[in-house]
Amino acid sequence: MDRNIAEKKLNDIFGLHAFYDEQWQVIEKILQGKRCLLIHRTGFGKSLCYQFPATQFEGMTVIFSPLIALMRDQVSYLRSINIPSACINCEQTHEENEDILKQAAENKIKILYIAPERQENITWIEAVRQFKLSMIVIDEAHCISVWGHDFRPAFKRIIDLVKLMPKHLPILAVTATATERVALDIRTQLGSDKIFYLRGSLLRDNFYIKVIKVDSEEDKFGFILNQIQHLPGTGFIYTGTRVDTERYSSFLKRNGINAIAYNAGLAGDLRKEIEEGLKKNVYKCVVSTNALGMGIDKKDIRFIIHTQFPQTPIHYYQEIGRAGRDGEDTFIYTLYRAEDKSLPEHFINTARPNAKKYEKVISILKQSPEPLGERALIKKCNLKQNSFRVIKADLIEQGIINEVTYGKSKKYEYQFNAPALNLTRFEDLRKHRFKELEKMIEFLECDSCRMKYLRDYLDDKADSKCNKCDNCLGGSTIWRNSPELDILIKEFLEGEYPSLHNANKEYCLINGVAASYYGSSNVGALIHKCKYENKGYFPDSLLEKVLSAYRACFQNIKFDLAIFVPPTESKDLVRNFAERVAKALDIPISYNLQKKRDTKPQKVFQNSWNKKDNVDGAFEFKNPEELEGRNILLIDDIYDSGATIKEIAKTLVRYKINLLASLVIAKTVGSVGDSDNVLSPDNLLKHTAETTDKKQGNDNKELNYIEKQREKHPNAYKPWSDVDDKRLVELHKAGMSVAQLSEFFNRNKGAIRSRLKKLS
Repeated sequence: MDRNIAEKKLNDIFGLHAFYDEQWQVIEKILQGKRCLLIHRTGFGKSLCYQFPATQFEGMTVIFSPLIALMRDQVSYLRSINIPSACINCEQTHEENEDILKQAAENKIKILYIAPERQENITWIEAVRQFKLSMIVIDEAHCISVWGHDFRPAFKRIIDLVKLMPKHLPILAVTATATERVALDIRTQLGSDKIFYLRGSLLRDNFYIKVIKVDSEEDKFGFILNQIQHLPGTGFIYTGTRVDTERYSSFLKRNGINAIAYNAGLAGDLRKEIEEGLKKNVYKCVVSTNALGMGIDKKDIRFIIHTQFPQTPIHYYQEIGRAGRDGEDTFIYTLYRAEDKSLPEHFINTARPNAKKYEKVISILKQSPEPLGERALIKKCNLKQNSFRVIKADLIEQGIINEVTYGKSKKYEYQFNAPALNLTRFEDLRKHRFKELEKMIEFLECDSCRMKYLRDYLDDKADSKCNKCDNCLGGSTIWRNSPELDILIKEFLEGEYPSLHNANKEYCLINGVAASYYGSSNVGALIHKCKYENKGYFPDSLLEKVLSAYRACFQNIKFDLAIFVPPTESKDLVRNFAERVAKALDIPISYNLQKKRDTKPQKVFQNSWNKKDNVDGAFEFKNPEELEGRNILLIDDIYDSGATIKEIAKTLVRYKINLLASLVIAKTVGSVGDSDNVLSPDNLLKHTAETTDKKQGNDNKELNYIEKQREKHPNAYKPWSDVDDKRLVELHKAGMSVAQLSEFFNRNKGAIRSRLKKLS
């Protein structure tokens, strides 16, 4: 087909007048049945390079993409111009996906989008044999390569499919971010001897890139609040963890900015609703992990702010590339302090499971008399789902285990006489990731043109400066909050109470509240110290914080009864704390919630299935008559997966409670989740220790102070009983001095004065 004819059809079908020259180079090769790799900047129009040829072929084009938002948007667009299109993804029902596969087999669909992970589905494997395929497209093709910044094992299956295809079937791999090393790996896997390779310019000449140097997390809050009021349009604020999406969005909302949090922990419907709101400019900004932005059909994102720098310059280029696709001026800010490198370092070190977890999977399969499915292996090996899938892909690739089909499910078995596990490449990859992180820090600290640095790193050698970044215009900026701004931020952080999103109508369970995040401030360290080291009481500072959280969240609810989660390993620590909370709130406390059997600490389990099994049927209530029609407050120290609270609610609802709400000291940061950047309690403590030495020092000072006080006054910081209170008042009236009372009650003088003042 000649270009003039093609462009006439382009106008008839898509309403566009002409191809870019580089678009036509690729399209021409595709129409000739060639295999192609296209690396080009975001906004270039890579999708047209496969959408147009798809309309010219008789059969169906299958596009593998990890981006559900992109699938939805492109299917909607293609249908609007009368091109039969559909997508298969996890957000649709099984029946919807089955119906689409049926239509595809009947050749009623021209373009089909599918997530690479769906290839493991038996229904897909059976259906693909019936398809009349005319082209295969691999979007985000850097995910094929282990050297890519976002390698995904599921993409390996695409290559397996490609190898089964006839040589004349056109294959197109597209990405905006690939170094020459990654590009060579992709070409090798696709068949490098015959592949057409085109790398376009990665210059984004409408970007104003700035690095803002800060001293603290509080400075980041301050800069964003100050700057966002002067920025045009709508934008993204990217954070390093889920918890920070909530913190920054809450802070901005409190200060009059229409912001909303977005992360992979949200329900699919809510994510979709936020995406639609973003496209309609409902929000000034969406505060997100890197889960948002790729595939969103919105060309006029005007600004991006990173509160945590990405692991690599490639991640960075990809994330900022989601903005300014309309060519208009776009503002890019990265808030930088040297200590922030500990978070990406942590994620690099934990990106692959350790050797013991690989050996555990091998051992279980070796000993099993029959093949095991994914869920069985995850539970037996106590792994997260994503961790297992990484291990599974590596073991299959190394020929240590086999994948076998049983009916409509897949199972895994040990390969007889399998080779030994080879971990050398994993260590090479880890070292490679650290070198990339060093390059990212070099980019942040460089004094040369930032756009040129990025282009050079991505092997798009630039011969000129952008003349728009901070270095081209005079150098990076240092930001320090004003005293007034510091006060505003301090008040917000001290009054920040994370919600526990665990409402369940069936169990009369409403959303609870935590006094803090486990890794925030000194709270995690205090809890850990009290539970596992000195086995003492939770200090009054935690009690006051919990009471403040209660008043902020439950001020309109009258609770009839307080109960607490029976301990697994902390003995009377939670009980004593619950007594103090209940007394301060003047709520009667019950001791009738008990365990019928022993359970293990939930923190030892890595997935929700094992956590649920651990507490299933574990609780009973000894005197159920006191529950009927009551509002119950459930007190605990840490909220993790919510499995324990849900199981308790399931137990209590049988006795006709009115409602149950949970009040805890700390909420962990998605320790069961496998998506985004999530940290377990232990890792949070480790990370906090690495990044907030000053704050950790304060934590230790507080705990050391308590310990020293108890050397002199054994009852220091322990709760006062009713008997103690009565005796204190009587002895004081009888004429005993504060010093005498201090000696009598084994408490310091300040505590005696404070108690007398309260009782008066």
